[in-house]
Amino acid sequence: MSEISRRAFHRAAAAALVGGAGATSVAAAASDPELSQGAGSITDVPGIRVGHFTDTRRPTGCTVFLFDNEATAAVDYDGSSPGSYLGVLLRPLGPVQTIHSLLLTGGGLMGLPAVAGVIRFLEEKKIGFNWGTPEVPIPITVGAVIGDLEVGDPHVRPDAEAAYKACQAASTAPLEEGNAGVGAGGTVGKMLENHGYKGMKGGLGTASIRVGELVVGALAVLNAVGDIVDWRTGRIIAGARRPDGSGFANIVETLKKLSAEGKRTTVQIHDAAFNSTNLIVVATNADFKKPEMTKIAMMASIGAGRCINPYHTNGDGDSTFALATNKLKTDLSVSVVGSLAADAVSLAVVRAVKMARSIEGWPAYRDFSLRLP
Repeated sequence: MSEISRRAFHRAAAAALVGGAGATSVAAAASDPELSQGAGSITDVPGIRVGHFTDTRRPTGCTVFLFDNEATAAVDYDGSSPGSYLGVLLRPLGPVQTIHSLLLTGGGLMGLPAVAGVIRFLEEKKIGFNWGTPEVPIPITVGAVIGDLEVGDPHVRPDAEAAYKACQAASTAPLEEGNAGVGAGGTVGKMLENHGYKGMKGGLGTASIRVGELVVGALAVLNAVGDIVDWRTGRIIAGARRPDGSGFANIVETLKKLSAEGKRTTVQIHDAAFNSTNLIVVATNADFKKPEMTKIAMMASIGAGRCINPYHTNGDGDSTFALATNKLKTDLSVSVVGSLAADAVSLAVVRAVKMARSIEGWPAYRDFSLRLP
């Protein structure tokens, strides 16, 4: 993406701040090839269907994963404040090896009741485990939330009906990115808000990597306190903005500066529990068991760590879910598939901010360039 003139920059910034999601993109920013060329989709993984529900009343929504059959599932929790439903079942010692669905939703902790809509959808289709109740199969749906209540009316949250509609919309089609589903209310670069450095719009991105018949897909939902870095160039592409509009603050470097100036007691950061969470999902068609998928989830988390700085803070609820549809026997090791998963996650993280669109008070990458010298 080329630089834009000061006049174009200010015109785009003004449009983003007052025009919301309908702001006109600057041609220089729109020339970024990643805005017009996809990187694949997590729905490229055979056996997975994904659906969005995006609320029109405020930026929020939910995204559901459904499977042709039960999917092996694992999780890597590295954030300190994850908001989840039945996520504990995915720990290595949990008795459940496979699940029927995964729901990612906005609304913070008040969004977790939306899981009921997925359960209703699966129950209607008689999908679930027979645990001594053959007339009532028991579906296992894992839920995870991002805290997007600071964007728009916090009384508007995804509910069971929203999740049910996401299930109805689930398909194998390429997944909509940016301000879609659970990514609708995501924001980034919020850690220094108390010092006058405003953040930007986050969102949802997806990517996939194919090696022969093996497919590894990733989905990233960005609602980060940290900056977002394109790991291929080392440049910040979204994050905390300088008050004068001249570029990015660079959160970590700013924290160093404030501390070096003897302001340790005044460095009050914006990092409250449950206010920021990055949700990562990786999936493969390979046949792996739960312990193997746990390691793949751990490796995949590194793909986000390349691009989010700082990451896994004390207030973050960062969570990485790993899914296997078990349709392909492969000789590729866990380390190889985990490496591919990490790369797919890095691609998805960058796309999450590049495909996002501005909303009121939260300008997006695609609407203007904020490149530092």
